[in-house]
Amino acid sequence: YYVLSCSIYFFRVFLVTYIVTLAGNLLIIVLTLADPALHTPMYFFLRNLSFLEMCYTSVNVPKMLRNLLSGDKTISFIGCAMQTYFTFFLGGSECFLLVSMAYDRYVAICKPLHYPVVMNRKVSTGLAAGSWLSGLLMSFGHTSTIFILPFCRSEINHFFCDIPPLLKLACGDTSRNDMAVFIMASFFAIFPFMLILMSYVCIISTILRLPSRAGRRKSFSTCSSHLMVVTLFYGSACIMYLKPNSSYSPDTDKFLSLF
Repeated sequence: YYVLSCSIYFFRVFLVTYIVTLAGNLLIIVLTLADPALHTPMYFFLRNLSFLEMCYTSVNVPKMLRNLLSGDKTISFIGCAMQTYFTFFLGGSECFLLVSMAYDRYVAICKPLHYPVVMNRKVSTGLAAGSWLSGLLMSFGHTSTIFILPFCRSEINHFFCDIPPLLKLACGDTSRNDMAVFIMASFFAIFPFMLILMSYVCIISTILRLPSRAGRRKSFSTCSSHLMVVTLFYGSACIMYLKPNSSYSPDTDKFLSLF
């Protein structure tokens, strides 16, 4: 009875969170499309990020809700592979989309006179398309190397199919796969994060030189929400995928995956 009560409670919490997430991101997309004044690169990237977040939550949450409601916590091999693929596809795409958004803010604040020329429609579309394509290619190669491994066990200690807990189920030596995860995570987490960090060093330096307090406040408010998303996203990713295999903690990963 206690387990059933907990399942129902978590089902309600995750269902409400899921609905609010979808509704909030959909509202952002609709409002920024409806107002012609918001048809700028900044809001174009925001629409891409909102759509990506809707897709990202829809990869794992519906299955999780079904498991909580029915008590059936099984998933097919193909279903697990697809879940892993789309999780990494959307996660990798978000890494580079956040870089594109940081670059957009850098040009807008540090080079405002060149902004209309540098961040034209062609450039912003190319940056967004490149972000999606990067995630697509990374996920395909990485997922395929994991699911050709022989697995000795079938019980995943996680809410969904993710690479670290899957490697714990594999037979034999997985050191090469662990190294591949580390290298891929470094490229898709540390490298983009360093680019964002360099952008914000220039942005903050420029903002502090602005003569008016109102101008500084407006510029900081424009960047603060993006910086918060970057910190939460990259912080969670680095803890989950860049730590040594010996220090792997399923409980920590499960907690961080909720963000």
